[in-house]
Amino acid sequence: MVPNAQDRVQRQEPSPAGFETWSRPPMTNPTPDVHESQQNRTATSSQHVDVETARALVEDVVENVERVLVGNHDEITHIMTALLGRGHVLLEDVPGVGKTMLARAVARSFDGTFKRIQFTPDLLPSDVTGVNVFNQKTQEFEFRPGPLFGNVVLGDEINRAPPKTQSALLEAMEEKQVTVDGETHQLADPFTVIATQNTVEGDQAYDLPLAEVDRFMKKISLGYPDPGEEIEMLDRVVGHHPIEELSPVATLEEFRAARLAVADITVSRDIREYATQLSNYTRERAHLGVSPRGTIALLRAGQARALLAGREYVVPDDIQREAESVLAHRIRTGGNEDSTEIVAAALNAVDPE
Repeated sequence: MVPNAQDRVQRQEPSPAGFETWSRPPMTNPTPDVHESQQNRTATSSQHVDVETARALVEDVVENVERVLVGNHDEITHIMTALLGRGHVLLEDVPGVGKTMLARAVARSFDGTFKRIQFTPDLLPSDVTGVNVFNQKTQEFEFRPGPLFGNVVLGDEINRAPPKTQSALLEAMEEKQVTVDGETHQLADPFTVIATQNTVEGDQAYDLPLAEVDRFMKKISLGYPDPGEEIEMLDRVVGHHPIEELSPVATLEEFRAARLAVADITVSRDIREYATQLSNYTRERAHLGVSPRGTIALLRAGQARALLAGREYVVPDDIQREAESVLAHRIRTGGNEDSTEIVAAALNAVDPE
């Protein structure tokens, strides 16, 4: 459970010299009682927060999303570690298990801009990035931003669009910018893509390019709920859906501050060597192993996991808990062995000490 605001403030360390703390103003239309603690969360004018404050923010967001989703605590936490680690998330599963709803609930927990792209076979790259339109009044071309220009962008059924359209995401996901007609446009800060893809109807979908798959920090599957969780879900959605009443519990400034707190988490040389050895193991065992980008993603996810544990440093357990979701989708075995089995074998074979 999220601690109340008074306890949270009492636990805070004195502000470092040069930082002046301020009390966060209430969010608009907060849900009574549920989000009372968020109204009093403290931060600093220089976007400096300690680990406990950032951890409390994440707990608030997770609790808020769980008002909509039932039985997906681990998956929600995985998404939060990806967002805090400056990564993107690919949700893969069968239709109807809540992939899109999960992405919407996470996005609505922040007060930033949320954009949705419904990928279809006839979608063009310009439909995603934006296009230059001639203005007859000014006799000049004007750039009309596409739906990529948001803080959280939901790419729904991303594998239904052809590779040419999917490639429009490559520059955006890696460099946080798009180039249209030779002109570069910066995307929002923060910028995160949460994409969904179905695992059925393969004859009506396209394989994601490997360069695009590698840009997703994590790939997560939800699975079917157990009977008890499904009954609770039905109780919640009878009459109206809780997503319609979901209010933001964190500002963009707080989210940026939490990202900075994660970036400051200490990663020792031993942990860096451990992550490198895990990646090297996959390269030796698979047709295509984990890229250096994947190793970086693993360390960043480990930093976020350490923050959730209330620590200012990464331990091997943080790396191990993140390894499968960060590494497995980057591996191509070229045989009957599953990529998750290779990750599991790497964790067993590589000594973190």
